[in-house]
Amino acid sequence: MPPCAMSSDVAVEVSALAINVTVPEDLRWTDTRRGEEFLLTTLNVRLLPDGHLAAKAYGRPTAGGRGAYVSFPVPAREELVSLVSDAADRAAQLWSAHRGPG
Repeated sequence: MPPCAMSSDVAVEVSALAINVTVPEDLRWTDTRRGEEFLLTTLNVRLLPDGHLAAKAYGRPTAGGRGAYVSFPVPAREELVSLVSDAADRAAQLWSAHRGPG
């Protein structure tokens, strides 16, 4: 993506666009890392420079406590792929309607 010119003719390079998405309860899943089971409840979705999306999942240990902040791959389940795509579309709508700094 080429840099965008600001009104002062200074190029602005956006290095990342990312959103956090809550996984609906019926789509949540568990995964294990370092012998500890986690319930995955949040996705971090990034827009890559080539226009594709990348997502990682985060959650809490099922045994309780905070646990480590560890990322997990998002399974290629149709409903999760759809959630990632729908979230990106919604974020695009919100970004395009921004009203500038508060």
